[in-house]
Amino acid sequence: MRLYAISDIHVGFRQNLIAISELPAQPEDWLILCGDVGDSLDQVELALRLLVPKFAQLIWVPGNHELWTVPRKTGLSGVARYDALVALCRRHGVLTPEDPFPVWPGQGGPHLLAPLFVLYDYSFRPDDIPIKNSVAWARESDVLCTDEALLHPVPYQSVGDWCAARVQVSEKRLTEALLESPHPTVLIAHFPLRQEHAVLPRIPRFMVWCGTRRTERWHTRFRARIVVSGHLHIPCTRYADGVRFEEVSLGYPDQWRRRMEQRGWGLVDHFRQILPIPEDDAGDPLRGMSFPP
Repeated sequence: MRLYAISDIHVGFRQNLIAISELPAQPEDWLILCGDVGDSLDQVELALRLLVPKFAQLIWVPGNHELWTVPRKTGLSGVARYDALVALCRRHGVLTPEDPFPVWPGQGGPHLLAPLFVLYDYSFRPDDIPIKNSVAWARESDVLCTDEALLHPVPYQSVGDWCAARVQVSEKRLTEALLESPHPTVLIAHFPLRQEHAVLPRIPRFMVWCGTRRTERWHTRFRARIVVSGHLHIPCTRYADGVRFEEVSLGYPDQWRRRMEQRGWGLVDHFRQILPIPEDDAGDPLRGMSFPP
């Protein structure tokens, strides 16, 4: 019985959908879906219909793509959209950030699995750039996230305000859970918890849309053994303070096909084993590289 994780499967791309549909069943194992499953509720439901029968249990956290208001004028927005996604997952027996944290019962020993919905607040940026200027700073290098047009945080005034509320909720739940559980945790969130991990070589200023500094110490504060995230489309394993950080993205078809050529990965390799911890990690293709500011 093993715990796997994957993110950013983007089933709106036909090649991704076909690849996911051809995945062999692993009926004894659990799977974490770490956000950006699709751009619409229909796409998310399609992915769940494909994957739920293949695994004993699925756990889902939202990415930014699930939260997009699509279509822009008539689709659900903000909290209402998130609530609809939670309801959809529950209809398929999928655990969400709104459900009690489960204890992993399989190989690798008991761990408290903590799916979290934590957004970003534009605080991933150089110290000399005020948060209010973060988006303008990113646009200086022709970088702008589609979220600025499609992610509407209603009823909150801003994504940053929604992020602050979600951080507060998550901190409370984690604090209470750790008082009741003696087990180490697996923290699960779509966005990286640490700014130093929000590295995209081709578009470094995209870090603005990649997380919040409010979570920088969660891996030590909340007894994490492993942190699982996605969003970057750069699958890798990193370490901080003895904690293992797994970025588990599949990404767009051209990205994972290039990975197949360069790293010899097949689709199954993108389903990253989380527990028991494998002997070989996923590596860090960016280790030792430097990037422009």
